[in-house]
Amino acid sequence: MRVRDLPLSERFVEHFADRGIRELYPPQAAAVDAGVCQGENVVAAVPTASGKTFVAELALLTADGPGLYVCPLRALAREKYEAFAALPGVEAAISTGDFDASGEDLAGNDVVVATSEKVDSAIRNGASWVDELACVAVDEVHLLGAERRGPTLEVTLATLRRRNPELQVVSLSATVDNPEAIAEWLDAALVESEWRPVDLRTGVAVGGDVTFDDGTEISVAVEGDSNGGSGDDDGSDEDPPDDDHPDDTEITAALVADAVDRGGQCLAFVRSRTEAVALAERLADDGLADRFGVESAAVTAADEAAEVDGTATGRQLADCLRSGVAFHHAGLRAGHRAVVEEAFRDREIACICATPTLAAGVNVPARRVVVRDQKRYAGSAMEWLPTLEVHQMCGRAGRPGLDPYGEAVLVGDADTEAELVERYVEGEPEAVESTLADPASLRTHVLSAVATGFAETEAEILDVFEGTFYAREAGAGGLADAVAVAVDDLVSGGLIDRETGEGGVEAYRLVATPVGETASKQYVRPETAERIVSGLRTAAAMSNATTLTAFEVVCDTPDMQDTYLGNEERADIYRFARANAGTLTTAMDEADDFEEWLESVKTARILDEWIGGATVEELVESYRIGPGDLDSRVERAEWLLSAAEALAETIGVRVPAITRARSRL
Repeated sequence: MRVRDLPLSERFVEHFADRGIRELYPPQAAAVDAGVCQGENVVAAVPTASGKTFVAELALLTADGPGLYVCPLRALAREKYEAFAALPGVEAAISTGDFDASGEDLAGNDVVVATSEKVDSAIRNGASWVDELACVAVDEVHLLGAERRGPTLEVTLATLRRRNPELQVVSLSATVDNPEAIAEWLDAALVESEWRPVDLRTGVAVGGDVTFDDGTEISVAVEGDSNGGSGDDDGSDEDPPDDDHPDDTEITAALVADAVDRGGQCLAFVRSRTEAVALAERLADDGLADRFGVESAAVTAADEAAEVDGTATGRQLADCLRSGVAFHHAGLRAGHRAVVEEAFRDREIACICATPTLAAGVNVPARRVVVRDQKRYAGSAMEWLPTLEVHQMCGRAGRPGLDPYGEAVLVGDADTEAELVERYVEGEPEAVESTLADPASLRTHVLSAVATGFAETEAEILDVFEGTFYAREAGAGGLADAVAVAVDDLVSGGLIDRETGEGGVEAYRLVATPVGETASKQYVRPETAERIVSGLRTAAAMSNATTLTAFEVVCDTPDMQDTYLGNEERADIYRFARANAGTLTTAMDEADDFEEWLESVKTARILDEWIGGATVEELVESYRIGPGDLDSRVERAEWLLSAAEALAETIGVRVPAITRARSRL
């Protein structure tokens, strides 16, 4: 099937032709046959690099009205926005922040690219533009099963469909075991395919020998003996490797060097940030830039990374880039990640060492993917990674138009080989299950339903949630019980009231309290609102409330990301909390979870020093955080302080420290 045969304007046909897109891949043709260009709902469960984005573009460009492209991550949203903005004659917009606004400036655009959280918040704040949508495309729809993000996506989709029954929904995923369940939920045609434009073979490496699932084998020369190079210093009770065999890091290095020598790029996945940096520095010794023939380009990329900031992390990254290798994790600043991603896509570096978050993010395919670590530390023990997550990594192998094939290699040993084959090579990804039943998530969305006026009784709340994936799974009884508990919790927390009429208890209606309404509009979780209100009242009664007070209030909430507290710094933070007890709203002997509260005090201290003039470099060095971690904490603090100001006005208290902290931040 040719692009020219599709119901597209000539300007779009020429645009795609200029980018080499003239013929449809088989999964794309199947989506067209399923009615994606005629307004039909479609679920496309097809591999990475098989043209999922083009399926979404077809739906949005042929829809009879404006469209919405929902992305799970901001970086991915930026990438997709740029693709839509490049389409001739298409007015595109992107929205990923400002959770207390309706985004009415988005109205009038042909395509809006946004995260599900932004769409949800826009609905809560009375957005009218969502009712005009003709089509919504959902990327990575398997994230319905993710904690926190999943319920938001699920409820947002259900709300959009409820408000506009004619809305076309096109959902995309590369790794999902039960796409038929999602298709049934969305009343969609299912397009399921294993076709890829570049063949992918997956295997397990034992020593330097790799056996692939297609029966082929390769061997690579591995240097060095094992000295614990995989860094199992995180509480694992696994025995160290036998000194007579090479360790996982040396095997990974050999697999990377072999692919680079053959003219291919590599992605190497490890379990943690520390391991990503350590592996990149190890690979830097192998002279990958020279072997890949990109010495000059690698130096240019290194210079660009060095210009982002002067942190030790930035210097480490620049040093690695000069050798043709990079590391990539959430602790990097957005500018650093952008340099790495662009350099890799432009073939200016040979390898990225990354944590699994990269696999679910931006588009960075490679000739060979090496998954060194298949377990990670989960609270008290090492646990296997989900099969879906490993398949996401493996699916990055093979770059259409550049690679003749893609290879994914899991690094194992004789004892784990059979398990790796069964679990990841031959195994299917986990089925997607709704996480809306999580009490915290359900309370959040029940409050939203009441605060926006969508529901005034538990029966009406059930009507709102009737279109969710959870309702399809749990049935009416399970959903009713869960909603009843959520309503009781919200009433107890002071976010919802039961108002009774002349008929007594049986005639009650649910209304959001002023605090509940503000919490919903500010897009904070009910528990966050309760904690902030309590903190505001305490702070208002204090004669010495400071900006540290303000930061402690917003940092000790579920909506602020935890900041890791190492054993070595615990005593220091404890002494700091004792010394500043008079300016903190929670007494040390009253914290519900003392360790979590200490982590929030650490975050508050970092933010207070930040507004006091401490540099990124100083804070990163002093508190063992990544520069990207500081950026994310600052961004969240701005949002939560804004919510605190709104809540303070709602309950009628004055806490000048909140305003000072926000303005200085």
